[in-house]
This record gives sequence, structure tokens and C-alpha cells, in this order.
Amino acid sequence: MQLIYKTLATGGFISYLPPLVFRFKKNTGAGFLGTLWGVLLVLFFPKDYMLYLITLLAFWALAVFVCQKVQFKGYKGHDNPKIVIDEMAGYLTAMAFLPRSWGYLLAGFVLFRTFDTIKPLWVKTFDKIENAFGVVFDDVCAGLMVNILLQIFIIFYK
Repeated sequence: MQLIYKTLATGGFISYLPPLVFRFKKNTGAGFLGTLWGVLLVLFFPKDYMLYLITLLAFWALAVFVCQKVQFKGYKGHDNPKIVIDEMAGYLTAMAFLPRSWGYLLAGFVLFRTFDTIKPLWVKTFDKIENAFGVVFDDVCAGLMVNILLQIFIIFYK
């Protein structure tokens, strides 16, 4: 069962790739790859708004559960870079109820990576919570901020 949790938490072990290539860097790029998995997941999420919301809430719960299972079994430290399911949850949040055009997917990707990296406002508050909930919900909060920005863009510029 632990192998299933690790597979989910690491995006199919994709988070192991960057440290093998970039041994000299502090930031491994695993979050970048985890967010790319999020782009792929968005394409398979339901198009119906209510089903998207239900699926998103279930994904958040799964992400917290999986992080809790792996966080103390080999992935020590708060928000271990090998755990990327939180980036997937954050990006899915960023793209909720938005068009699935490549322009929005790219804008959501760039904004989410930016917010996840600089951790503005409430993102930093969630990041300070040192448990599985904090690991996931700093990314969910960053995704929510991106979503709000893109929704405002649609209202004013479409």
C-alpha cells in the first residue's frame, strides 16, 4: 500500500527525475513537473462545473491523505520536494471553471508557478502549517488566487 501512496505523492515518481539531472541546484524543479501533471489532469477532469467541483474536493482530500501517509515514511521535512501531488491540487484549483484553451492553461501554469514560488499573502500562512494539510493547502491557496485573477480577466477583457 505504501508504494501506491508514494506513486501518487510523487506523480508516478516524476519528482525523482530533476534531482538526478540537476544535483547542484537547491530547487529541483520537481514542482514544475508536478504542475505539468496538473495540466494533463485538467484535460481529463469533468467539464461540468458541479462535477469538476466535486472531483476537485475529492482530489484535495486524496492529496492531504496521501501526503499524511508519506510525509512520515521516508519523505521527511515539511513540504518535501519529492511530494508533488500538492502542486497538482493547486493547479487543478487554478483552472477550476475556466476555459480549457491553451492560452488559459499556459497563463494558469505561469501564474501558479509564480505564486507557488513567491508565496504571497495567505499562501505563506498555509505554508507555515507543518502537516499534510499545510503542504497541500498552500498550493490550493496559490491556485485559488490564480483562479480569481483569471476570472477577473475574463469578466473585464472578454
